[in-house]
Formats: sequence, C-alpha cells, structure tokens
Amino acid sequence: MTIKNNLRAGIGSLFLLALISSAIATYYIYQLSENSKAILRNNETSIVYTKNINKVLDLPGLPNSDGLKTIEYNIKREEGDITETGEKALADSLYADFRRFRTSLSNPALAAALRTKMQKSSYGIMEVNMNAMENKNRNANKTANTAISIFIFITSLGSFIVFLFLIIFPGYITKPIIQLTKGVKEIANKNYDNRLSFTDKNEFWDLAEAFNQMAARLFVYENNNQAKITHEKLRVETIVRNVTDAIIGFDENGIVTFVNPVAVKLLGIDEKDIIGSSAQQAAADNDLFFKLINEFEHFDDLKLYLDGKESYFIRELFEIYAPEDVHLWGKNEDESKRIGYFIFLKNITRFHKLDEAKTNFIATISHELKTPISSLKMSLKLMEDKRYGTITNFQKELINNINEDSDRLLKITSELLDMGQVETGKLLLNFGNTHPQNIIKYACETIRFIAEQKEITLNLKCPKNLPDVWADPDKTAWVLINFLTNAIKYSSKKSVIDITVKKHSSAKIEFSVKDHGKGIEEIYLPRVFERYFKVPGSDFAVSGTGLGLAIAKDFIEAQGGEIGVESKIGEGSRFYFTLPVSLI
Repeated sequence: MTIKNNLRAGIGSLFLLALISSAIATYYIYQLSENSKAILRNNETSIVYTKNINKVLDLPGLPNSDGLKTIEYNIKREEGDITETGEKALADSLYADFRRFRTSLSNPALAAALRTKMQKSSYGIMEVNMNAMENKNRNANKTANTAISIFIFITSLGSFIVFLFLIIFPGYITKPIIQLTKGVKEIANKNYDNRLSFTDKNEFWDLAEAFNQMAARLFVYENNNQAKITHEKLRVETIVRNVTDAIIGFDENGIVTFVNPVAVKLLGIDEKDIIGSSAQQAAADNDLFFKLINEFEHFDDLKLYLDGKESYFIRELFEIYAPEDVHLWGKNEDESKRIGYFIFLKNITRFHKLDEAKTNFIATISHELKTPISSLKMSLKLMEDKRYGTITNFQKELINNINEDSDRLLKITSELLDMGQVETGKLLLNFGNTHPQNIIKYACETIRFIAEQKEITLNLKCPKNLPDVWADPDKTAWVLINFLTNAIKYSSKKSVIDITVKKHSSAKIEFSVKDHGKGIEEIYLPRVFERYFKVPGSDFAVSGTGLGLAIAKDFIEAQGGEIGVESKIGEGSRFYFTLPVSLI
C-alpha cells in the first residue's frame, strides 16, 4: 500500500470513530433529554394536582365552596393528564366519590366516609406517578451508563489507533529517508556503487528505483569523465612543459604542485626538490622564488639569465577559484574559495630588444638631426646680419617662420635625446648643494621673454631662509622651465602665474607652478605624466610632443623626489615636485 493510502486509512479511521462517537453521543443525549421531559411532563403535574386536592381534604371540617372548586378543578386536570397504568381508574373513582361528596355535605357521616375514600384515591394516583418516576429515572441511569461504556470503548479504540500511528508511522517515514540520505552522501563522496532497496512498493520504492538509475548513470559518466580528464591533463601538461614562459603552480595551502622546465632553469633547482614543498620552504633557500611568491610586491621587469643569455620576464599572478560545495544547494554563487594559484613568468625579451632598438634609433636620429638644425639656425643668423646684405620684409617674415620651426625641431630633438637617455639608463645627474632661489631665478630668466609676449606676470614666492636642496640644478631647472612653459601656453593674456617654493616636510622642499587657465578634467589627471599623452580637446595651436612631463617625472624621481598635479576645470592647474633637503 502506498504512503498516500496509508495516510488516508489512518486518518479516515480516526475520522470515522469521531463521527460514530458524535452520532452515539447525540442519540443518548437525546434519550436522556426525552426521559427528563417525560418525568416533568407526565408525572410531576399529576403529583401537583393530587397534592392540591389533599391540601383541601386534610383541612378540618367540611370544605367550603372555594375548596370544592379547587378539588373539582384539579380532578379535571388530572383526568386530562392520565399517563400511567391504573391511573385512570383511580382518577374516575376520585371524581365519582367527589360528586357524591358534594351532594352529601348535609350528612356528616357519609361525607366523612367519602372524604377518606377520596384521600385514598388521591394518594393512590400520587403513588402510581412516583413509582413511574422511579422507573423512568432507573431507565435514564441505565441509558447513561450504556452511553458511558460505549464512549469509553470508542475512546480506547481511538487512543489505541493513535498510539499505533505514533509508534509505527514515524519509523515508516523516517527509515527510508535516512537510507536515502546515506545514499546521497555516498554519491556525494563519488561512491557510485551504492544502491537502495525497499521492500514496500510505495512512493519510496519508486524513489529508490530512480536513485539507483541515477547512481548507475553517474557511474558510467564518471568512468567516461575520468578518461577524458586524464587525456585533458596530459594535453595541458604537454602544453605547460613546452611553453617558453615559466609556470609555477600552487594548491590552496601554498604547496607547489607543478613547475615547468623553464621555471626549473630560472630557479636553478631540481623539479623533485620543489614539488610537494610549501612556498615558504622553497623560498627560504631561493631568493628569486621568495620574490616571486610575494603577491603584494611590485617590481619592474625581471632581468634573468636563461641558457646563458640575458632575458627579461614579467610576473603575472593568476588565482583559481571554485564555488563552495554548499552553493550546489542554492547558496550565493558569487561567493567562492581559492583552490590554488599559479605564477606566470612571461618572457618579454623580444619586446625589450625591440624597445631598445627603437630607443637607439630615436637617439641616433635625434643626435644626427641636432647638427643640421644647429647649422640651419646659424645660417638664419647670418641671413639676418645686414653686413651680408639687406632683406625684404617678406624675406624677414619667412626667416622668422623658419627660425620658429627650427626652435620647435630643436626642442623636440632635445626631448627625444633626453628620453633616450632615460630609457637606456644613461641619464647622468650632477648632484650638488644649491639654494632653491638659484633654480627659480634661472628658470624665470629663461622664460621671461615668452611671458612678456603674452603680458603674463610671474608671481614669485621663495623665502631666503629655506635650506639648500640636494639635486642636479640643470635637470631641476629644466623641469621648472617645462612647467612654466606649459603654464604660459595655457594661460590667457595679462594673467598671473604663481611660482611658490616652500617646505613640504622637514626633509623635503616643494616647488610648484600655478596657472589660472582652463584646467584639466579629473579623469585625465592620472595620465598627465605618461609618454606621448596629450589631454583630449587641447588647443591645437599649442604644440608639443607629449614627452616633456614624462621626462620631468623621470628627472625628479631620479633625484629622489616626487612629482604631481592638481587641477579643476575653470580654476587652472598646479604642477609641483619635491626635492630632498641637503644634509651637508
């Protein structure tokens, strides 16, 4: 029988018992009610009538007219309320004697005899009704006892059924559920040989059949998957071992799980000595490994030797995440745990060589261009000299244009040469003690003519009591000139440029140039010091290569300082840098 039918049978039996119990209770309560009504309706009234008659008859002397009326009234009421056997004969005798008594009041002896006879008949009626009441009360008690017995039997039977239901049914339900839970856990542990077997053909039997079919299919699927996984593993291992980049893999506990041949060569250790070791153990005896496993360390391209050749690598860290097991039951799938990670050392030697070739090419071209440009400027100077002949206004205008273009080419060439020095690591700095005023005065004198052309006022604030700085004066002045040149370019006529030098901290001096021009949008501020970057929307009339600020950043950082910019649209820009205070 199915679980559904068992539930129907059990609950239906309890419902039927409750229904029968209600019907029997209704029947017996009705019976008791009817017996009580019969006693009140059939017997008590007769007793009341005879009682009223006897009250009059028990009085001394002969009854008066009111007493006779009372007797007659109660006798007639009694005759209309005859319910018991023998009661009618007594009532008829009482009424016959009353009629004779009423007519013989003048004869005291006869009246006394008839009074006695009437009292006897009245008491007889009372006795008949009292006996009837006792019989009916006895029957009511019997009915009540029968009802109580039946209720006790039905209650006991219902309690027994409920008791059996409480004892048997929970086990009937929970036992298959427990077996099913164990089976599911076995499947979760990849024990696909586990099977369920139930004897009762109910819903659990159908569930067990479905479970067994699932386990059988999972067994087949797992075997097929194992073969596929093995093939994929071999394929991945072959790829990892043959790539030209170094790969080191770790599990979630930081244990080294694999290294490819390139990584083994770079680390200089045997594969068997590192596989299975913790990252900390391997790093204790290998400085390169210690540097690689530091997830938070930032470093530039790694210069290493591979097969006796100078090579360059960049480190990339990739983490492997997998969802928690509980997510399979509907938890948040965004949450996951790290099950491992691997370090990827990408070989960028080819790009370094290309970059070096580009830098050398730019440096060579820049250096070669500088000589003809200088010769061109010298020729322009000679052309402007009146000793070699006069020139027309048109020729003078052409010479001025050529001279401006030559200056622009010379500036670009100088910036490219400076950038080549930075990229090749050949930047030469001549450090020394110098007061900030010396740098400021030199820079201001250099760009004063350009500022006067736009009628721009240079507002200089540089206290004399500032300490000396430890820096390369020429490179620092070049940075300041670059700041001032840019500020003049982007400032309107007759505006003011603030040049401020102040203490940044006890060990730093800050130089800043503040203009009141258009300003730079906030989204572009992080890229201002990138090479070849120019703010979108800039005035096309303002020339530039986008290298000046990048070179300035390299010059300042090479001297141990910091460089930055602050700007808001409509409020202008403030470029600043810091230099260390001289300790000598």
